[in-house]
Amino acid sequence: MPPVPEQDLYLGYSAADLARSPTARFFRPDMAPLSNDVREALAIGPVAHELLPPVARAGDLLDDGDWPVETGYTVAPDGSARVFVKTPMPGVTPAMWDWWFAWHGSHAERYKLWHPKAHVHVAWSDGRDDLTHYIGRTSNVVEYVGAGRMGLTIRFVPPASLGLDEARLARDGAVAICARGGIAGTPVETGWLIHHVRPVPGGAEMRSRFWLGGENVRPRGMPGPVGAVLGRAASRLAPLPPAQAADLLVHCAQEMSHLATILPDLHAAFSTGPSA
Repeated sequence: MPPVPEQDLYLGYSAADLARSPTARFFRPDMAPLSNDVREALAIGPVAHELLPPVARAGDLLDDGDWPVETGYTVAPDGSARVFVKTPMPGVTPAMWDWWFAWHGSHAERYKLWHPKAHVHVAWSDGRDDLTHYIGRTSNVVEYVGAGRMGLTIRFVPPASLGLDEARLARDGAVAICARGGIAGTPVETGWLIHHVRPVPGGAEMRSRFWLGGENVRPRGMPGPVGAVLGRAASRLAPLPPAQAADLLVHCAQEMSHLATILPDLHAAFSTGPSA
């Protein structure tokens, strides 16, 4: 897709956005403080990598209970980072998040609702803005993670491709948003992400998982042994800064908790489908 003009890359809603956008009434520039769990994880810093399972264990997310670390981060021996965040969401259903991931990627104004202090732009690589699904599509985003503005690609994949039992997800009333992340303008994909949203009394909770760098790096379209060799070489040439893991933890915690406060109203206003 063509590059986005620089004048279209700005944080927040402009005066024109506030006047014309149908979502303007949901834009809330102020964000709540970080939760106690997130502040504690940042104070502790990186923990033993064995406590945060690798992406090969993603299917275990559907087991009952929690993992040893639900909110925290680590840097593994191969230089990869693992970042986990658990976000409680009173009044939210998993189906609302499934709707959100298809709906928000069509317009920057929608994307900015999610994180008003970090999200800049979004567009689907297929150029379509009238579809109601996201799996099999790639979202191109511009956002700040920490102080750095980044152009990223998010290629959504079926949960089964990461070992998650889709029949069990449906039985549990849960949703797993799964994707391959990459750096825009490069031939490299650098990580995996899962947002597992499961129902709990009074709402839902999201268990976000990011596996970045190291063994997770591959050239696009090269998942086999040759891709693994090239990925390891690329990860050594451009290692992931450890501070970026902490920045991502903060970013995820902020955006998920912020959107959860407005998602039920957004869904009611713009969705034509069921909420559960």
